[in-house]
Amino acid sequence: KLEGSRCRGQLLIFGATNWDLIGRKEVPKQQVAYRNLGQNLWGPHRYGCLSGIQVRSVVSGPCAAHSLLITTEGKLWSWGRNEKGQLGHGDTKRVEAPKLIEVLGGEAIVLAACGRNHTLALTGSSRASAGCCTSGGLTPPNPAQVGGDLLERGGGGLWPPVFTRIGHNSDGKFIARAQRIEYDCELVPRRVAIFIEKTKDGQILPVPNVVVRDVACGANHTLVLDSQKRVFSWGFGGYGRLGHAEQKDEMVPRLVKLFDFPGRGAAQIYAGYTCSFAVSETGGLFFWGATNTSRESTMYPKAVQDLCGWKIRSLACGKSSIIVAADESTISWGPSPTFGELGYGDHKPKSSTAAQEVKTLDGIYTEQVAMGYSHSLVIARDETDAEKEKLRKLPEYNPRTI
Repeated sequence: KLEGSRCRGQLLIFGATNWDLIGRKEVPKQQVAYRNLGQNLWGPHRYGCLSGIQVRSVVSGPCAAHSLLITTEGKLWSWGRNEKGQLGHGDTKRVEAPKLIEVLGGEAIVLAACGRNHTLALTGSSRASAGCCTSGGLTPPNPAQVGGDLLERGGGGLWPPVFTRIGHNSDGKFIARAQRIEYDCELVPRRVAIFIEKTKDGQILPVPNVVVRDVACGANHTLVLDSQKRVFSWGFGGYGRLGHAEQKDEMVPRLVKLFDFPGRGAAQIYAGYTCSFAVSETGGLFFWGATNTSRESTMYPKAVQDLCGWKIRSLACGKSSIIVAADESTISWGPSPTFGELGYGDHKPKSSTAAQEVKTLDGIYTEQVAMGYSHSLVIARDETDAEKEKLRKLPEYNPRTI
């Protein structure tokens, strides 16, 4: 039976909360009624609707303007943008604050993930359901089993092969008619059949015995961590996000050489929008790709010197910002423009190109961090009276609704 995170605490949020405006110049016409809802929260806030709710996992993603939380009882809540039905409430209405997904009320959810327009949830039982939103209405939940219990909702029913990110040794490109190129989509899950390494002289060799332990997805690339602590990457190679010292696209998972040495393997992997991170088995943080695409890219994994010596337990990436829970501190950085997701507080610098401690969370122990496109979520420990009192002093956020 699958088990979820053992974290436990209160949810905190900071960053942009006008969900329909995130990543856009203006709110779409069909969402115009919501254009003045939400605000930029420059420091950590508690949600009033979650008073007394203990959270064990919080989820968003670098492409996402919606979020999920899993309570200690295994209940799944969602909120944020909902144009494609990604919140799982049976409609496409935006939700301002966390709301229980009632259709999953009988399930114990252990893990979940957010794409841009779809959501996945993993249960600990043998029952599962899936649904997706196409350009029409929501399709109802249907039984589905994918090597376990995998629930899929939202506009991610099709898995597009743009930038070769699926790993099946094809970009799916075909000529539909004169001067028009189209792409095939993978409509059902397909096993990634081969993992490779490339030698210095250009030879391509298969890598046997890959047992996958973790996966991470960016906007157009994918990372895999295997049981031997090796890292593989594939997809769009722009800005060096694949870590192969070149910007070529990769159609199948390719070994990232740096982590293929005894004692230098990876323990954790994270994918940002246009970058990648790994924590080595000795605790060092490595970065490759770009968070600021107007600056020089890092073409292969390099140690993040600012965090040398810190014990990292959780990391998350937004569109261009990073947040880290390490030792007794929470650390963040990201280039301008930012919208509060760094958590530095009102009347403070809004962005930073170097890692900085989040002073607004001083004295608060962060169990886990998550980041959407431009908002951050934190699970703050509240075991002692001192911790509870510290959290009580934070402002409460009760978003306006219509």
